[in-house]
Amino acid sequence: MEESVSIRQTANDEFKEKSSSWTQIGVIAAVMLHFGLFVLVRPFEAADLGTTADEMEAVTLPPEVRIPPPPERIARPATPRVASVEVSEDITIAPTTFETNPVENLPPPPSGTSPADRPSFIPYDTAPVLLNGGQVQQLLQRYYPRTLKDAGIGGRIELWLYVSEGGAVANFEVKTSSGNALLDDAAGQVVSEMKFSPAKNRDKVTAVWVSQWVTFQVV
Repeated sequence: MEESVSIRQTANDEFKEKSSSWTQIGVIAAVMLHFGLFVLVRPFEAADLGTTADEMEAVTLPPEVRIPPPPERIARPATPRVASVEVSEDITIAPTTFETNPVENLPPPPSGTSPADRPSFIPYDTAPVLLNGGQVQQLLQRYYPRTLKDAGIGGRIELWLYVSEGGAVANFEVKTSSGNALLDDAAGQVVSEMKFSPAKNRDKVTAVWVSQWVTFQVV
């Protein structure tokens, strides 16, 4: 004798069977509700605001806004072109030479000042040359400060020398100090004994400012 086996439905299957009927009932109820709203209530009828023609004419409209035209397109710059006109050499600037501008025609220095007062540029083509170099070396040893010489301390000083037309040093200034005031003062004592051949500018003797190094060292 065969036994019958019954398959029990799950809760999900039972919910699907019952929900189909409820879904149909819900759709029918929604359609009837919307039909009643459109037919009975009439919510889309326009209400009479009671506005007269005079009131409509009294409404002031805003002024018309005029939109300006777009700006004009910027023109591209013109391409430069080389002129074909030949320039005559007669209208060009003449070269500057000593023949056309002699030294004698140069303006004099300002009144109250002298070229020998302070170092300045003075043109020359032949530089002055020290003539008594051996004597200057002896003077450097004579004026060498004894305390520094015994201690073995030396130094170099660069001087501005104003060499006159006769070759003598008429003025001087310290251009680069040795870092020791005693050596700088000793260099100034030696300067007065220096003798130079005069400088020349186009074969004419002239006074000039030149730089000269003076060295103190233990022999």
